[in-house]
Amino acid sequence: MLHEPAAKAGKDPAFGFKRRLGVILFIVYAAIYASFVVINLVRPGLMGRLALGGLNLAVVYGFGLIVFALLLALVYNAACTRREKKA
Repeated sequence: MLHEPAAKAGKDPAFGFKRRLGVILFIVYAAIYASFVVINLVRPGLMGRLALGGLNLAVVYGFGLIVFALLLALVYNAACTRREKKA
């Protein structure tokens, strides 16, 4: 059997946009994650306080980071798809 790529890879006209958006979203996420780390270093007792539905702040913040990462991925995918269709 012959295995070939489904489509020929060429120059991506949206590459610059994708890279710039990816870096921006990474910096946003890294800043929010860094605040999580700083809170744990500076005021670890704060993470033990109840926040939502009987869960402590550490759990709520941690799950929030996961959900936020998924939302950023959806935003990135939608923006890149839109840009690729324009190009």
